[in-house]
Amino acid sequence: MGSSFDITVVAKDSTLADQYIDIAVAEISRIEKLISSWDPNSQTSEINRNAGSKPVKVDKELFDLIDRSLAISKLTDGAFDISYASMDQIWKFDGSMTKKPSEEEIMASVDKVGYKNIILDKNNLTVFLKLSGMKIGFGAIGKGYAADKAKKILINNNVEAGIINASGDMNTWGKKPNGDEWKVAITNPLNKTKAFGLLPIRDGAVVTSGNYEKHVSFDGKRYSHIIDPRTGYPSTGIISVTVFAPKAELADALATSVFVMGKEVGLNRINQLPKIECIIIDDQGNILTSDHIQIEKI
Repeated sequence: MGSSFDITVVAKDSTLADQYIDIAVAEISRIEKLISSWDPNSQTSEINRNAGSKPVKVDKELFDLIDRSLAISKLTDGAFDISYASMDQIWKFDGSMTKKPSEEEIMASVDKVGYKNIILDKNNLTVFLKLSGMKIGFGAIGKGYAADKAKKILINNNVEAGIINASGDMNTWGKKPNGDEWKVAITNPLNKTKAFGLLPIRDGAVVTSGNYEKHVSFDGKRYSHIIDPRTGYPSTGIISVTVFAPKAELADALATSVFVMGKEVGLNRINQLPKIECIIIDDQGNILTSDHIQIEKI
């Protein structure tokens, strides 16, 4: 998935802990084989190969993940969209861009993006992409899903507590060996040497999306590497979004979505969702939070 996974478990000894970690790694590898669009043998690649041609029958697990992804697309008015993989990569964030793409190029780049063109048949468990050349990808939800599945399999193996860290997507359960709750430090991306607060995570997940390392600037305006799949334009105005949710899959998808929706719409949407909280840091360094979050200042 192009991500590193750090797995921490509470166990009686290191031998048992290693066995548990091996179980989690095997589960993450299984998920990768199912959802990877880089693996030509995956069901996801088979869906993409048959775009505009025919529906593809898939495992119920992949079907359900796509179904949930479409539900998040509807919830976020298309700010989250797994068909973003169809987007032409006209924005470069490696320092090679010398000018902003034209409006025509930007509009053309999202011609084949649109979650409404992903057709699901629940009776036959088939997935059909209506447009030839259309693709789906799980870059904004896959590692969260894998973290959730690894957590679940460890709980089913009677692991009482632990952390799955999927490249910064933190998924926890249980408590530390001393009985304390797990806590996550929230870093201000404008000064990464300092954390401005601690938040306890009680059997849930926290995901941070940031653009402070990948961005470009034209005419004094900063453009993030997180691109709005509806317009082809990079998001602006926000440099960091942290989302707390019961599952990493949902936190992963919503963190990206809030970037695209912007501060006001993003916070408003989060405040309407039960058991979901959010911290936004805008490009002026202002910290905005959802209604019910409690930060321990440090």
